[in-house]
Amino acid sequence: MILNLDPRSNTPIWEQVVHQIKELILKEILQPEDKLPSVRELSGTLLINPNTVSKAYQELERQGIIETLRGKGTFVSASITPRADEQKIAEMKQQIKQLVIDASYLGIDQQTLTLWIKKFSDELGGHNDHVKND
Repeated sequence: MILNLDPRSNTPIWEQVVHQIKELILKEILQPEDKLPSVRELSGTLLINPNTVSKAYQELERQGIIETLRGKGTFVSASITPRADEQKIAEMKQQIKQLVIDASYLGIDQQTLTLWIKKFSDELGGHNDHVKND
């Protein structure tokens, strides 16, 4: 499992781990029921604090993306069921709004943004048929 962490990013390392594991699952590089490295193994590979990996795994488990089986290890959940988290949805809408504002100041039009979103969605296998529109 290859993760590319950016220590200079404003995004905390544990969040980068969460985002990248979710991306690997959407790209089907990680499959349901695949075993993930232990906290110690992954922290050693990435040269980061084990507590950072533990925090990322806890968040992924909270979201139902992975599950830990005592004595066996941590695995990608057999069935990941998307669940609405109203606070996260509101945060995402705010992030998109800010992205559109920033893009406007850079001269990037809506069509280009839409193309980029479609491209990234397609790279992830287009798994967005469960998203609600409003």
